[in-house]
Amino acid sequence: MKKTKETTAVPVVPSSTPAKPRGRPLSFDRDTALDRAMHVFWERGYEAASISDLTAAMGITPPSLYTAFGDKERLFLEAIERYGKGPGGFGRRALEEEPTARGAVQRLLEEAAAELTQACHPLGCMMVMATTNCSVAAEHVQNALAKRRALGVDLMRDRIQQGIADGELPADTSASALATFYATVYQGMSMQAKDGAPRESLLLSVEMAMRSWPAAPPRAVKKRAAAAA
Repeated sequence: MKKTKETTAVPVVPSSTPAKPRGRPLSFDRDTALDRAMHVFWERGYEAASISDLTAAMGITPPSLYTAFGDKERLFLEAIERYGKGPGGFGRRALEEEPTARGAVQRLLEEAAAELTQACHPLGCMMVMATTNCSVAAEHVQNALAKRRALGVDLMRDRIQQGIADGELPADTSASALATFYATVYQGMSMQAKDGAPRESLLLSVEMAMRSWPAAPPRAVKKRAAAAA
């Protein structure tokens, strides 16, 4: 059994949305069906989720699945997009909304500790878990998901690079290496959550990981002190 290369991951909203099929109106709510399919893929993974598993959860027949979504692969990719815009959307929001790079990364990881352990949906990150241990037959799906994970790392790298430009981090900081490190922490948290680790345990991991954040340059420290005065 051949495995494709794994990449580190952070949640990210995918950049495109598949077109919905044209033709007769569907006899079921497409969004509800897609949400249910997302949970099946999240819980069982891409290959382990059979068409019968999916249609049973979605409350539709196989012909209705093919009419509405095309095939299993396209359904999975659309479910991944739904995940990125829903349960997995906290990562992008943290990177965009926090005023500092450190604050953005710390918020991302702390919110991950809560989201990855929610009892209302499968444990762990769908982006990380859904194509684990797939065969060569699913290589195309694995590659597509790897690109989406890489995009998440790129977003974190860009936010860290902005922190360097703003003088928040030392000028010689490697934004790429730091982003890869924290994305690896995130991926490990996802695996721990899948194995049943509670939120409190993951938060301790976040606390330890943030101790590796590069110390701020003296000028940045003085600037923060002046702002707080």
